[in-house]
Amino acid sequence: MIPPERVPPGPVTADAPREVARPLLTQRWLDLAFVHWPVEPELVAGLLPAGVRPDTLDGSTYVGLVAFGMHRIGWLGLPGVPYLGTFPETNVRLYSVDDAGRRGVVFRSLDASRLLPVLAGRALFGLPYVWSRMTVRHRGTTVAYRSTRRWPGPRGARADLVVRVGEALARPGELEHFVTARWGMHTSVLGRTVFVPNSHPRWPLHRAELLSLDENVVRAAGIQGPLGPPASVLYSPGVPVRFGRPAARATGGRAGRPRRRA
Repeated sequence: MIPPERVPPGPVTADAPREVARPLLTQRWLDLAFVHWPVEPELVAGLLPAGVRPDTLDGSTYVGLVAFGMHRIGWLGLPGVPYLGTFPETNVRLYSVDDAGRRGVVFRSLDASRLLPVLAGRALFGLPYVWSRMTVRHRGTTVAYRSTRRWPGPRGARADLVVRVGEALARPGELEHFVTARWGMHTSVLGRTVFVPNSHPRWPLHRAELLSLDENVVRAAGIQGPLGPPASVLYSPGVPVRFGRPAARATGGRAGRPRRRA
């Protein structure tokens, strides 16, 4: 039985339902590779913060391995930082929904190549950032992402993948929207689960072919069992992103103003 205080999940929307009007953080995500595997919700339910549950599509939830370039993190509307705020990142993430019906992501690990942002992400947002050696390299239509973990471990955990970028998706399908159009994250800060909203333009998505994958960060993130071939491999040149202030788990908070519709 659904608890009386639980709101049904909101719709999956290609556009942010609310624009973050006064951002806490701004940044740009570039050259993203999205690799996703379906899993049974019960396999990952215990890995989510208190008060959130796996979000599902046709009975399955998903594990995502997402590699990209972070560009110019900025605080409180200030210009983004060119060096400390620019670095490769690779994350392992799950898909979540809370009792207020807000869909989001839960990060199980975030490898980044700059130590200061790693320390800040761990201290301020309770995020499982780890310091790694990382590169993102282009060659024609292929993009190669390399990551080897330094601290705090497991030391040597890796995520090496190469994708070939294909045609643009004029009309992304239900799965493509489900794994990319996520307008917030759930995280635990000082023992309290919060929702951090974000907004950005609609994703420009391309089909992609996974040419090679050598990784053990998914297992290191606590996700057990063979995952098999991925169900979805996508690429995006990227988007600018705005993060709002954390809101309590049980209520919607004031993430920003409603986005105007044409």
